[in-house]
Amino acid sequence: MTSLARLKFYATQPHPCSYLPDEQATTLFLDPSQPMDVHVYAELSEMGFRRSGDHLYRPHCQRCSACIPARIPADSLVPNRQQKRILKRNADLQVKAVRPCFTEEYYALYATYIERRHADGDMYPPSREQFNTFLVRDLPFCRFYEFRHAGRLLALAVTDVLPNGLSAVYTFYDPNEERRSLGRYAILWQIGEAARLGLDAVYLGYWIKNCRKMNYKTEYRPIELLVSQRWITLS
Repeated sequence: MTSLARLKFYATQPHPCSYLPDEQATTLFLDPSQPMDVHVYAELSEMGFRRSGDHLYRPHCQRCSACIPARIPADSLVPNRQQKRILKRNADLQVKAVRPCFTEEYYALYATYIERRHADGDMYPPSREQFNTFLVRDLPFCRFYEFRHAGRLLALAVTDVLPNGLSAVYTFYDPNEERRSLGRYAILWQIGEAARLGLDAVYLGYWIKNCRKMNYKTEYRPIELLVSQRWITLS
């Protein structure tokens, strides 16, 4: 175990929350001069930290505790009827793991996804610089999982392979393929991949009860939520 007490952390000034419009957010970051060590990352993931680009962070808000870290145990998922249909509908996809890199194919899919699905968010408008800074990091534990049909890229899941599980960093997909439910399928696939690799869980980031865009995370059962520094299971 790494001595986390030796690590330095920095908090941002309060800024408008990206998820709850009436709230101010503060973010706690691991000192960026600290090398991105996979074991430190894994230990911090148990405490609710996430990765964005080269930074490990978690919410550190004074007046609000709405952001709750969520993870899915890899070996105990019970797919509901809708999830079984999604798995069957996407059984024709081929998935391949590749090293993170920039390609025009990846960026075109990313830009279309942001423009069509997140034009109201702080990632709009998309840019190549934003894509590179956020997702294309030369880290030994990061993977790009390509989801293709007959060679055509339909989705890409950016995933960190940690000693304790898979951390689902970000997924983007073709918004024209709505029937496939590609975002949900990518999570189901990563849960299956974590189980295949003998890993404990898939870390899904934060769940916010009053944020409609986060509701999909609790569709996966059982789910574990980090509450008062303890992971509790919702069956």
